[in-house]
Amino acid sequence: MKVLTGKVISVKMQNTAVVEVSRRVPHPLYKKLLKKSKHFNTDTAGKTVEVGNEVRIVETKPVSKTKYFAIKEVITKK
Repeated sequence: MKVLTGKVISVKMQNTAVVEVSRRVPHPLYKKLLKKSKHFNTDTAGKTVEVGNEVRIVETKPVSKTKYFAIKEVITKK
């Protein structure tokens, strides 16, 4: 079960929030750290979240075509 930490960037859909998860990986040749990010559609499951909140998301069974993560907890509020 994957547990990721990210930032809420959109809450315009019903029962869904878009969370951006960022990570830092070294360049294969030059070893400079690069910032990579990915967006996940997550199920809010009745939790109230706002844009800018730091949240922890957890992998679940597919809720819809694009939703396979759910918000576990809100770490920091905006």
